[in-house]
Amino acid sequence: MSIIFSPSLRCQLPILLTILQGAFIAVFLLFVNYEDHSNSSVANVTAAREDHQSTIFLFFKDVNFMLFVGLGLMLSFLKFYGFGGIALNFLIANASIQWSMVVQGFFYHYRHGKIHLRLEHLLDAEFAAVTALISAGAVLGRTSPVQLILLSVIEIPLFVVNNWLINTYFHIIDVGGTVAIHIFSCYFGLGVSQILYKAELRRGHIKEATTPNSDLLSLLGTICLWIFWPSFNSVLAKTANAQHRAIINTFLALSSSTITTFALSSLMDKRGRISLVHLQNASLAGGVAIGISADLISPGGAFAVGCLASIACTLGFQYLSPFLAKKVKVQDQCGIHNLHGLPGIIGTLASIVVILLGPVDTYGSSLHEIFYNSDPEGKPILGVLENGDTWMAKNQALQQAAALGVTFGISLCGGYLTGFLLKLPCFFQPSKDFFFDDQLYFKVSEDKGNKWILNDNSKLLLPLKHI
Repeated sequence: MSIIFSPSLRCQLPILLTILQGAFIAVFLLFVNYEDHSNSSVANVTAAREDHQSTIFLFFKDVNFMLFVGLGLMLSFLKFYGFGGIALNFLIANASIQWSMVVQGFFYHYRHGKIHLRLEHLLDAEFAAVTALISAGAVLGRTSPVQLILLSVIEIPLFVVNNWLINTYFHIIDVGGTVAIHIFSCYFGLGVSQILYKAELRRGHIKEATTPNSDLLSLLGTICLWIFWPSFNSVLAKTANAQHRAIINTFLALSSSTITTFALSSLMDKRGRISLVHLQNASLAGGVAIGISADLISPGGAFAVGCLASIACTLGFQYLSPFLAKKVKVQDQCGIHNLHGLPGIIGTLASIVVILLGPVDTYGSSLHEIFYNSDPEGKPILGVLENGDTWMAKNQALQQAAALGVTFGISLCGGYLTGFLLKLPCFFQPSKDFFFDDQLYFKVSEDKGNKWILNDNSKLLLPLKHI
């Protein structure tokens, strides 16, 4: 059967990308310049600044590898959608980073008619882009590249606003972005997915399958993310000591979640076999959960958080995902709720416990840039505000919880609105016959053993070997 492609994809994707790229070029030509210490015309750059830039570049490379290699490979688990997982991740990441630099530039770095660009700002843009990549995982294979780009165009400004709110007004402590990145992207993606719910997928889709090779690639992506996650969680730490703790604690949490995943996954199978879905996801859950308190928690606490996050993620894949798909009509293709949502909530609760019960003389000025002292009765406080009021640890704990609630509300509402926009008939949407199928978007070499044809009722594509 010859595959008939919609001309709207051929028109919409190039036009949308051309408009976006043209707009970005215009903005960068008119408004973007380097800061003085980065400008080639300035010769007097201090040694301290050079060392700082060299350190940032090392973390920048690690985050780059996570975005373009680790996450791309992790999304390649579907048998007929491997190119979609890797290549579309590549596309969305680039478009999102460029858009993030523009949005964050005007929001944070616009001074005297110019956006002053530094390497740290590019790193911030990559963190913003991560939210779009995670959210896209909830609708992986069910949306077109046009819809995914529109998703990122809407999500990133909302992320910037939410991040500003929870830092400026709620003073959240979140060095690794557990709330700002993982919680936000998770519930934004789930909101989009719920609006794009397809009743015909409630029993699954024949192309929603994996192979040993695709699972192997996805597991390799997981290991890549695992290796570089300490850089992701520690790069924004405010002091060298805090960064040192964040690196160690992230590794401990990841290691704990990995061992827990192997044990629990084997325990849950009647024959003691390990689920690759659990291994590909739950082994990373500790990195998500520990991010919010990576620079504050004790080593033992890091182990405990990693263990709890892995348990929540594994049980989520086993029991919660089917429940959400059946009862709440949320189809979560990549299980982002299990990997980012549940561990993110656990991590936030753990941060509250750490703030309330942590020793008052351990972390110096790491806690929200103000000194962690004690009042005359020995109770932990975080310093003195400008109006003279004492900032207690319980105040910071309440702020952590409030920031979580605000992020949840903004992300979910934003996801709903974005889902309604993506459903508009003017945007290209794949038919259910081409869900989880690379052929609609890429020139794929033909595999005669897996050639797809329409069955008798012309409603479902089947491989020849199954007929």
